[in-house]
Amino acid sequence: MNLRIALLPGDGIGPEVVAQATAVLEAVCRKFSHVLETQSGLIGGTAIRATGNPLPDETLTLVKSAGAVLMGAVGHPEFDALPPGKRPEKGLLRLRQELHVYANLRPAICYPALAALSPLRQEIVEGTNLIIVRELTGGIYYGSPRGIHREDGEASAVNTMVYTRSEIERIARIGFNLARGRRKQVISVDKANVLENSQLWRETVSAVRDQEFPDVQLDHMLVDSCAMQIVQNPRRFDVVVTENLFGDILSDEAAVLTGSIGMLPSASLGAHTGLYEPVHGSAPDIAGQGIANPLGAILSVAMMLRHSFHLEREARAVEEAVAKTIETGVRPRDLKGNDSTEQVGRAVIQLL
Repeated sequence: MNLRIALLPGDGIGPEVVAQATAVLEAVCRKFSHVLETQSGLIGGTAIRATGNPLPDETLTLVKSAGAVLMGAVGHPEFDALPPGKRPEKGLLRLRQELHVYANLRPAICYPALAALSPLRQEIVEGTNLIIVRELTGGIYYGSPRGIHREDGEASAVNTMVYTRSEIERIARIGFNLARGRRKQVISVDKANVLENSQLWRETVSAVRDQEFPDVQLDHMLVDSCAMQIVQNPRRFDVVVTENLFGDILSDEAAVLTGSIGMLPSASLGAHTGLYEPVHGSAPDIAGQGIANPLGAILSVAMMLRHSFHLEREARAVEEAVAKTIETGVRPRDLKGNDSTEQVGRAVIQLL
């Protein structure tokens, strides 16, 4: 297969982890006889420095012609004084909109060798293997009206949570389809006891399940209860489907189960090009030191192989190589190890 990938290394440690993820992808293509084409573009702070725009037109053209996009991270304190619409993070938000990616998949797997690193007790997190499916392009982050208003010396602010039935249906289908390849269990998270928006969410998810996925078990859970259950009994969760704001919060909470946020990959899927990136931020305080954890970016490559190119065997090979790397004791600083970013990447390639 010909794999055409757009690389957006971004800011901070982004270029370091993307370099190792790309090296792993090259090794996969050698092992399984695929042809890899990569081309790099600018996004975030690096793009602002070069062009004044966090998402230049050249980058948009590049990503729209690619089979998938692999990104590092965006953000840097030097741009914090800029208006929100001109900051590095705006480039990522616009990229998601331009690619029409509406489903964000964030797995949280507790590897046995890392269970002791979680802030939760080992017996609680062992065996955790869940995936949060977050709606990405609707909800309160994008609803209108929005803004800060001042009148007669008094400031007020408004944000609007909006979802259509069709938006809920498509994210629900993503979750149910994923569950069919796992334990066939979906928990839909909302706040239906308070929000009309959540009442439509619950009604719609239930209808999709009844009409299209009767073989999948569906339970509904209020978001506050879910937040508590994730840290009390994470093994009970298989696939969690929820809206944008709740998914943002819950997926970051689930990150602590794994021992380090540096272990978490993500996939943003839609009708066309998929966007893959580690969950961690740009971490400018450690950039250039060679100590960043590349495993989240490498596991994002596994998700890319699975979801954009339907190469399940190749995806599993990467995931198994990552697991074996950890088991052999090769670990970066955030996993209480002393191996460099490059050493971790080389170990994954060797085991692959």
